[in-house]
Amino acid sequence: MSGETAARPAPSQARIAVRTIGRAVATSARSMTTRAAGAAQTAARFASPVVDVVSTTGWLVLSAAIVSLLLAWSFGWIEFAFLGFTLLAALVIAVSFVFGRMSYRVGIELQPARVVAGERALGRMLVTNAGTRASTPSRLELPVGAGLAEFMVPALAPEAEHEELFAVPTNRRAVIVAGPAESVRGDQLGLLRRTVRWTDPVELFVHPITARLQPSAAGLMRDLEGEITKTITNNDISFHALRAYAPGDALRNVHWRTSARTGQLMVRQYEETRRSQLTLLQTTERKFYASDEEFELGVSVLASIAVQVIRDGTRLAVVTEGLALRTATPTTLLDDSSRIEPTGGEFASVRDFVREATKRLPPPSVVIAVAGSAMPVAEFRSIETVFSADTTMVAMRVELGAASRMSKIAGAVIVTIGDLADLPRIMRRVRP
Repeated sequence: MSGETAARPAPSQARIAVRTIGRAVATSARSMTTRAAGAAQTAARFASPVVDVVSTTGWLVLSAAIVSLLLAWSFGWIEFAFLGFTLLAALVIAVSFVFGRMSYRVGIELQPARVVAGERALGRMLVTNAGTRASTPSRLELPVGAGLAEFMVPALAPEAEHEELFAVPTNRRAVIVAGPAESVRGDQLGLLRRTVRWTDPVELFVHPITARLQPSAAGLMRDLEGEITKTITNNDISFHALRAYAPGDALRNVHWRTSARTGQLMVRQYEETRRSQLTLLQTTERKFYASDEEFELGVSVLASIAVQVIRDGTRLAVVTEGLALRTATPTTLLDDSSRIEPTGGEFASVRDFVREATKRLPPPSVVIAVAGSAMPVAEFRSIETVFSADTTMVAMRVELGAASRMSKIAGAVIVTIGDLADLPRIMRRVRP
């Protein structure tokens, strides 16, 4: 009895053995899973040249053929056998249409590369046979924005060229992508489709319509020395007053003539000057705009003010919910303004958006906020609480078709713009 007890492993040793076996099984399972995944990826890469050729219609036809043949085999229905073999024959015949190789050089040009919404823009596609033998006729597809242009390229001798011109719709502000150009080989039923990509996408910037503003409109200060604030400092250029010397004051600020007259050390105090910094904001939440046209008016107002500020040389930051616009040049700003799109409300409130968007920006001296007619005045007022008391707030409220006007509510300037043509006149009156 005692010998059997001594031969039995201790409980702790049994648990160790179980854990060891479990880890070995888990490791083996992971290894098998990894090998299976690797084999599946290898098989997918090997089969992709064939599988990718079959279109969605082709897969439906193949599925219908298999189901028809299974029904014919199970129930002896000759009609389904005939249908299944007919569908398979269509797929086999379609294979002959995807064979062949082309060697093209394809170039896409958009003239001009930047237009204002509503202006005419044309595209040019030049196809050159880069092969050593004559090419066969083929079809090229070129996505242009949301549309798709199709061109038939005839047979071309070596180094022969074929040119196609197309119009680009520019009735709305956007970034229109043309390309990539792809040659397509396949049957007329669309069962099989083989494409070859020849170009990279090309962008056409459709800028918003803007109004030309006068320099320094809307308090867009152009002051080389900066704007004088009410903050008192010990070092600046705008003298304010004299005060008694305190330990730690720099001796260079001591006013010796007054000190000699009063018998007490007196130092200079200055009013702090601040370099003008303008922050332009636009909320892009769809709920704050009555229509798409009103949203476009808001973008035009934003871009018009920003372009003039850049020309004036004032430091500027422009932000929306979706992106921060580049302000190096008017062109880069207009390019980015073409990308502004309505959003669904990524922030709990407009104040949260403003706080998040401006927390890494320099403190502004003037903030201009642009929003639609559905934006409550209380939301505009909440933006003021994000900035210091020295910051001036101007609210630009766009309301399509309304009479353009300016008013003040509790010290905040509220500007209503109903037509972009009224913006220069209204901005001349704004004095934050």
